[in-house]
Amino acid sequence: MHGHTARGGLLRLAPLLAALLLAGCASTGRIQPMAQAVQPAQLGLSNSAVNPAEFPKEDWWTQFNAPELNRLIAQALADNPSLQEAQARMRQAQTAVGVAQSSLEPSLNAAVNSTRQRFSANDIYPPPLGGGTYTENQALLQGSYTFDFFGRNKDQLQAAIGQARAAQAQAQAARVLLAANVAGGYVNLARLDAQRDVLERTLAQRQHIERLVGDRVRAGLETSLQQRQAQAEIPQIKLQLEQNAQAQAQARHALAALLGQGPEATAKLKPSLQTLPMPALPQSLPAELIGRRADVVAARWQAQAALAGVKAARAAFYPNISLTAFAGFTALGFSQFLAAGSRAYGVGPALTLPIFEGGKLRANLRGQSAAADAAIAQYNATVVNAVREVADAVSDRRSLQQQIVQQQDALQLAQDAERLAQQRYKAGLSNYLNVLTTENGVLQLEQIGTDLKAQALVDDLALIRALGGGYATTELPALPGATAEIAPAAASPQTPTTPAAPATPSTAARP
Repeated sequence: MHGHTARGGLLRLAPLLAALLLAGCASTGRIQPMAQAVQPAQLGLSNSAVNPAEFPKEDWWTQFNAPELNRLIAQALADNPSLQEAQARMRQAQTAVGVAQSSLEPSLNAAVNSTRQRFSANDIYPPPLGGGTYTENQALLQGSYTFDFFGRNKDQLQAAIGQARAAQAQAQAARVLLAANVAGGYVNLARLDAQRDVLERTLAQRQHIERLVGDRVRAGLETSLQQRQAQAEIPQIKLQLEQNAQAQAQARHALAALLGQGPEATAKLKPSLQTLPMPALPQSLPAELIGRRADVVAARWQAQAALAGVKAARAAFYPNISLTAFAGFTALGFSQFLAAGSRAYGVGPALTLPIFEGGKLRANLRGQSAAADAAIAQYNATVVNAVREVADAVSDRRSLQQQIVQQQDALQLAQDAERLAQQRYKAGLSNYLNVLTTENGVLQLEQIGTDLKAQALVDDLALIRALGGGYATTELPALPGATAEIAPAAASPQTPTTPAAPATPSTAARP
């Protein structure tokens, strides 16, 4: 009879429980992210296969065959404070994954307390307890577990994983940027040193011209005007040499700062521009090359983290069900504290229903959806900027190739003219002043050649950085509208080891 009564009571309560459940499941309306990831075809990217030889290697700087540069980059990667800061941020984001992971696990705590208190004579406790003073002792193990039926904790974990993956990619982006900056500083120093050599030869040549013009003035073959013009060029060259020395000092200081060292660390560097080779350009621009950029990967993971945040915000509309339990000892006084009769335990479920939150849940969902839209837009902007940087680097480098060809042709002709002037001088058909004057064109073209090669190497570094600098990962999250083209195909030692990210969340409400 009692069993039938209990079952009947439960049946009568079922509609009430269902109503509470429906009330708790507040409507999410049509709130959802609207942004779509950019398509490779929109940016003119091809989907052709990528030749592995066209990828920048992870240690791309070794292709310059400069052991000194290899040493500098290794030192910078070990000691640069900015890189260490990025790596610390990565570790901080990875610890957040552990914090989020803990919400999916049971919790267990120990509580021991001893309280000396007087019990009220007018409370529920009868004399002699009521009105008396006693010591209440407790030693309990308390546990709880939240059933993540609607996936809120899992989504928060995936959001933390996305941020950790993004921080890891950003640390790799900082690594690529640092290596490129060190190599750029090294090339700049080599350029300045090569310029100094040309300036010193130019100064010696101008001084020789000034002496010959002076001799011709004294012989009545030239006027003082020509002598003053020849003399005026000497301090101009000396000024350029002094400016070169100042620029070299600043370049050495900047390079030392990148190494995380003092100015003396680069005081004896003497890089050679002539021995630095220029890498070959890729013949095409497949979408996979853009996917090797760490900043693109980071932006994509940040967008995925924001989408996971939307799912977590949506799950907040649904009930939260948990189970709590405790077991231990509780007693008045110490004499029977650990006796069998002092045992206490309990277990029970808890259900929390968001019935009325004053619009907070919807506002939070709208905010998370807007954050997801912003993250996807940021990803799109990063991809567009990556394409522009690659296109700029490729076009600049190809233009410089043509400029170098023209400069070499002009230099060859100027050297031919210098040889002819030498031959005429030796044959007694001309004076040596004509030889030195002809040499002016050679020196000017050599200076131009130095600048062009240095700029070509800088453009090579820009292209290497624009193509990811050797960064690679095997896993990318899905984004609304995104395809698999902008994704690298090869793994690297920096591939994240955190749990796999989920697919793009559905915009429909959970059942």
